[in-house]
Amino acid sequence: MNDQKTLWILGAILVLLFFLSLFTGQMHISFADAAGWIRHWIAQGNLEPSPKSLVFFDVRLPRSLTAVLGGTGLAVSGAVYQGLFRNPLVSPDILGVSAGCAFGAALGLILPGSPFGIVRVLSFTFGLSAVGLAAGIARAVAVRPVLVLILAGLVVTSMFNALLMVLKYTADPYSQLPAIVFWVMGSMHRCSWADVRLIAPVILMGLSLVHLLRFKLNILSLGEVQATSLGLNPRGYRIFFISISSLMVAVIVSACGQIGWIGLVIPHMARTLSGPDHRVMIPVTALMGGAFLLAADLAARSLTAAELPVSILTAMAGGPVFAYLLYQNRARGWI
Repeated sequence: MNDQKTLWILGAILVLLFFLSLFTGQMHISFADAAGWIRHWIAQGNLEPSPKSLVFFDVRLPRSLTAVLGGTGLAVSGAVYQGLFRNPLVSPDILGVSAGCAFGAALGLILPGSPFGIVRVLSFTFGLSAVGLAAGIARAVAVRPVLVLILAGLVVTSMFNALLMVLKYTADPYSQLPAIVFWVMGSMHRCSWADVRLIAPVILMGLSLVHLLRFKLNILSLGEVQATSLGLNPRGYRIFFISISSLMVAVIVSACGQIGWIGLVIPHMARTLSGPDHRVMIPVTALMGGAFLLAADLAARSLTAAELPVSILTAMAGGPVFAYLLYQNRARGWI
């Protein structure tokens, strides 16, 4: 399929899912309702106050925008990590960012009297700290930097997971522990316009930088020796891409909790569809990631009366899809 045609089709699917998410839910809202509110806003300069309009503009719209931004950021971060480390089994949390975010959020949830904004600040701070710690360990060892960086990420992930278990053990089992468990599972139900204002600048900046320099990933994926021979500074660009990707993952996890499989499965799906060239693969990955998380969130709040954590559905869908992709591409050389 033509690359341009693929992008148009994926873009149309994303837009369709976005509008479907706005008009699907426990409260029925029609397109005519939304059109009337928009006309009222244009004529009067304010929104017509009603329960339906509040649900539409203050709940569903920011939630859907956050899902698109979050899925796009996680998927592109996964593609960047897989290209940098030349390993298709690498995901965005390989350097411990998700584990650090989870620990920071749990710490905020058990601190007495801390508002939810502090929970997200601590989550974001500890997520970036985990990546910095992994990079510091790798720099101190200074032997086979890419391999040591992955191993350092595993060490940091294990450490923060252990600290998270300590917090779970000491948390109040009736109030604090359920909040920690539900946050770690990941959900979009807390997302608001404040989250959109927090996430959007970081994600859009990160996506723009990765998109502009995506051809560098093609060179870095050849290996350090080949990249150096082609005049590229592997270490500098590796630090740049890891920093941008980790920043996107940290801000997403701090707002939505841990949402797995997107950064692992979506790049594989995009690679199968468009090939390994990052110049095409990155835009395809971005569109597929946004559509995937949007569809998962739509299903999470529509399948049952009680909302499901979205990470459950991403895992249920991602696992079988990943197994199928591994089987289908077993002889193509990219696994």
